[in-house]
Amino acid sequence: MAENGFLKRFFGREEDDGGEGDVPATALDPAAAAAAMDVAHDNSDLAAKAAAYFEEQARLVRIQREHLHEQRAVQLSNLKLRRFTERLKAATQVFIILVVTILGLGVLVLLYDASRSKAVIVEPFDVPPGLTARGLTGKVVAGGVLDALTQLQTATRSSSAQRHLANAWTGDIKVEVPETGVSVGDIDRMLKARFGRDIHIDGNLVQSDAGGVALTVRGDGVLPRTFEGGPADLDRLTTAAAEYVYGQAEPALYAEYLTHVGRNADALAFSKAAYATASKADRPYLLNAWANALVNTGASPQQSLPLYRAALKLKPDYWAAYNNIMSADLVLGDEEALWRGGVAMLKASTAGRGRAPEIYFENWNLVTWNLQAWRESAIADSEAHSAIGSADFTEAPLIADIDVRLHDPADAELRLQTAKADVGDPSLAAMTHFVRGKLALEAGDARGAAAEMEAFGAAYANPIVSGNYAGYDCWIAPAEEAAGRPDKADAALTAGGHFVDCYRFRGDILDHRGDWAGAQKAYAQAVALAPDLPAGYYSWGLALARHGDLAGAIARQQAANQRGPHWADPLKAWGDVLARQGRWREARAKYEQALKYAPEWSQLRQARAATIGKI
Repeated sequence: MAENGFLKRFFGREEDDGGEGDVPATALDPAAAAAAMDVAHDNSDLAAKAAAYFEEQARLVRIQREHLHEQRAVQLSNLKLRRFTERLKAATQVFIILVVTILGLGVLVLLYDASRSKAVIVEPFDVPPGLTARGLTGKVVAGGVLDALTQLQTATRSSSAQRHLANAWTGDIKVEVPETGVSVGDIDRMLKARFGRDIHIDGNLVQSDAGGVALTVRGDGVLPRTFEGGPADLDRLTTAAAEYVYGQAEPALYAEYLTHVGRNADALAFSKAAYATASKADRPYLLNAWANALVNTGASPQQSLPLYRAALKLKPDYWAAYNNIMSADLVLGDEEALWRGGVAMLKASTAGRGRAPEIYFENWNLVTWNLQAWRESAIADSEAHSAIGSADFTEAPLIADIDVRLHDPADAELRLQTAKADVGDPSLAAMTHFVRGKLALEAGDARGAAAEMEAFGAAYANPIVSGNYAGYDCWIAPAEEAAGRPDKADAALTAGGHFVDCYRFRGDILDHRGDWAGAQKAYAQAVALAPDLPAGYYSWGLALARHGDLAGAIARQQAANQRGPHWADPLKAWGDVLARQGRWREARAKYEQALKYAPEWSQLRQARAATIGKI
């Protein structure tokens, strides 16, 4: 039958002549399958076969689906594996790049450090077995030299660059470079030896024929030198050797060290001898130390001024030289020249060379009475240099003196009590007497003030004291006058010389004695001596107020304020005159302005309080 042939074709069992075998159901078109279902609808046998067929097809579909899921799982697993492999490969490459970069940076850091290295490295000394048996090993001797070098550098309170001091057998980072046996420390030393500016010091210690010892030092650029002494003189010999090495390695710092410890004659001789062979960088500092040594040995500042100016010519931003020129002008009594020097330094420090540190404006701040800035810079300098300061004198009594000028006796007393001892500074005791004298005078203890000021006057004979505190002896006169010793007051003014303070104190003393004409002449001399400074105008204004010339007093205090805008005293005096005139609102404004510059001044606060309720 045609139907049966058709059904056989549909169910996949028709045998044709071509012998092609089974024809899969999936090869039949959908129309044939629909026709087969119609035929099977009326034939139970065919329906059973159709049901079996479709069940088999469903089973095959399920199997295909399972295989498909398995294939997808395998593909997904392979994809994840490929992604992981690619990520691992990328991470490995990044890690390798990172390691190479770190190594490259490490090499660059080592090269950079090596190129900037400027150290004194003390190698172990050669010592014979006989001395080694006594504990004098090469490391011990080298350690003694290193300790002495460290003490020298610590004693040099300078803002100029200092060398790093180290020995040659410590601080090695023992990280071995694979298969080389060379440590990172070895590589670092080799690079510094090639590219750096280190000075390697070694030497030997031998027993002399006389039974003593002879210590020889030598190094890169350091000619051999032998120091001899007795068996117990090794400490002295190592100190002498260290000073020799330090002077060769850092001539500028060594010259400065000699002035700091009071060996000014040695500083003078060394600076002169070292200048010709010194580097261009060291020469300004040597000239400065040379000039300072001249001042400290009592020579006229006129001899030092050319040296300071020569140093400034070599190094235009050498702010210490500017300050020392102003100091020399102060010692010479030319305070107006000092003021001009401050103006010049201020212009230079804002002309592309950077602002000069405030500490170098100390002389300028002294004569312009810019007390808060002066005090802050002195405190900062003291704290940065072992509570002493970078100058040739201890800062604590200087800060106490500024406190007195700011009318803060409590802090002044605290500064004196906590001053750090410095045996090489004769100004410490001198300025302690000075500050205590001013405190006593302000407290009304005239005799105590005179006694302290006389002690200060005795210490002032030392050129180190007078050189660093020029014009301070003028302050002895008011204390002597208050104690009823007019002859000593006159002697102090005569010895004081030509300073604004001496002239204005002379005016105060003459006014106290009833010589008003002579007093006004002295005040006028103070103003004429330094017309750009405020102190002469201030004292003259106080005197005019005492004599009832209130308009003249205001004019002088206004002039003082213009020349010393950060000084509280002229503002208070101005306010006092305004209060006498009943101009309470204006007086209060002056008092409040003054309090910005002297916040601890009790009399100023009282004057301000007195204006309450009167405005």
